Amino acid sequence: MKKVILPSIILILSWGFWISPEFMQVAAGVAIFMFGMLSLEEGFQTFTGGILERILDVATKGPIRSLVFGLVTTTLMQSSSLVSLLTITFLSAGLISLAQGIGIIFGSNIGTTTGAWLMATVGVKMDIAKFALPMLVFGILLIFQSDRKLKAGGQILFGVSLLFLGIANMKDGFESLSQSIDLSQYAVAGLPGLLLYASIGIVATVVMQSSHAVLMLTIAALATGQVTYDNGLALAIGANVGTTITAVLGSLNANPAGRRLAGAHMIFNFGTGLIAILLIGPIKTLVDISAGWFGIAADDYTLKLALFHTIFNVLGVVVFMPLVGWMVRFLERVIPDKTPIEAGVEQAMFINEAVGEFPDAALVALDSEIRHLGLNAIEIIARVLQLPLAEVLGTRPMSEVVGEARAYEQTNVDELYRTRMKGIYSEIVEFASKATSNMTPEQTDAVYRLRGAARDLVESVKALRLLERNLGTYMNSENDTMRAEYDRLRTHLGQMLRDIQTARETEDPDVAVALLEAVKDAMAEDDILANGRLDQLIRDHLITPEMASSLMNDSAYAYEVLTKIVTAADGLFRTRRELLSSPLEEARIDMEDDTVLDRRSELLTGLREKGDKLQSRIGELGKT
Repeated sequence: MKKVILPSIILILSWGFWISPEFMQVAAGVAIFMFGMLSLEEGFQTFTGGILERILDVATKGPIRSLVFGLVTTTLMQSSSLVSLLTITFLSAGLISLAQGIGIIFGSNIGTTTGAWLMATVGVKMDIAKFALPMLVFGILLIFQSDRKLKAGGQILFGVSLLFLGIANMKDGFESLSQSIDLSQYAVAGLPGLLLYASIGIVATVVMQSSHAVLMLTIAALATGQVTYDNGLALAIGANVGTTITAVLGSLNANPAGRRLAGAHMIFNFGTGLIAILLIGPIKTLVDISAGWFGIAADDYTLKLALFHTIFNVLGVVVFMPLVGWMVRFLERVIPDKTPIEAGVEQAMFINEAVGEFPDAALVALDSEIRHLGLNAIEIIARVLQLPLAEVLGTRPMSEVVGEARAYEQTNVDELYRTRMKGIYSEIVEFASKATSNMTPEQTDAVYRLRGAARDLVESVKALRLLERNLGTYMNSENDTMRAEYDRLRTHLGQMLRDIQTARETEDPDVAVALLEAVKDAMAEDDILANGRLDQLIRDHLITPEMASSLMNDSAYAYEVLTKIVTAADGLFRTRRELLSSPLEEARIDMEDDTVLDRRSELLTGLREKGDKLQSRIGELGKT
């Protein structure tokens, strides 16, 4: 299809340029305007790193804040498409919830009306090209600077200057065109005209990938009488509906959360467009009344179109805002969470090419993906220990759990690694390598640490292969001492996994790091080789030399597994603390502090309530 559409567009444009220089000027204005939007997008993307996660956290708490955030960002960036793609990316990375994302989309639709007001008030009434030239000069000057922020500021100035130049060229082109061709003779009145021009607006927006460009073009044509007022309103409705295609295309590489937001965007924009078409008469009457309040002349159709665009978008928000909860439930049911499986190998859930374009989102997505990998690693370790994962992550004393878990089932660690971890790890490595291209040095260091945590998780599972050999023999041994020692080893490993998961459950990175320090202390105290317990067992003739050799080796393997998984958790928690907090003192938090101990108790109690939810999640991640 693309091979047919692009040549067709080129031929049509070439033919138009040949027969009409005025058409060429209008088309050039559209092209300059769209290139200006592209430059604006690139400039603003540079500023999405560093503090954006914290801004999102504060600015999107609650539906009204999310709406205001979408309105303000779209007004500043002058691109609802960019805001939609950013929102899908942030949602896919876990920075915001679906309800927050829907609120941002609502606000973005209102924010996009500011472009129409800009064109109607300034673009068609002033020579804005003279303002564009100084910005163009300063923008180019800054673009050639080495500083990343100055370069981004230059791109923004350059983009704004091109927007103004594009608007000026569209206006001048239509004014010249009106002297030779009267496009208004092709106007269609009534409902047929409404549906026809709304369809044209949709198609034009899909082709240009910019509702702003279509609106600017419509207002320029309306100002010169090339489009009637009624047909201009229909084009504005179509442009509003057509912008959802950008969000849908942007969600193709997103995870289910991103696709849900694209679905919400489509429901809202199509619903708002339908409302505007069904209530076109009452809305036009409201525009006429409101125009009188604001001092807008009855024949100033450009300003009345901008007012119409604002009113029907606000009306759409008023109608759909109470339905956000229903939309969330409906979309979660229609687009459920699924673990991607290809050829029997589990794939990444959070990282994708779109997320990698934005540093903050990339870091959070990478953190979430490694946590996904970590949950799989914990499940594999629990299976090798012959312990139910729900019990490992529960609150019942681990010694009781181990004492009851006597049934042994052969575990193929290599196969579990291949199906549950290898595919995810490969995608993490590739994503981490690409994501650092537009990051600051601090963010790049964070990516390297996160990638190292993923490597440690993988190595912890690989170390299980050696431990698994003797476990089946000695966990049910007739020698009471050996059985007790292997129970002790399983209890120790299971408790460490539980403690790490407890730390993982907390939202406070400092508490998580402190809990992990306690795990490290427990590991050091329970080292069978260092504390002399193995020597004592041999001297007391409780175990044979062959048993001692197996126990010594398996204790070393278990220690290696724990060391790797603790190192991975340490990297995750400390990196998360750096991402979410201002620089903190690196001094270790004393685990005897009552606050920390109370927090640990709360977290352990909370795990009981989350047990069923975790078990359900594990089932969704796939079982071999």
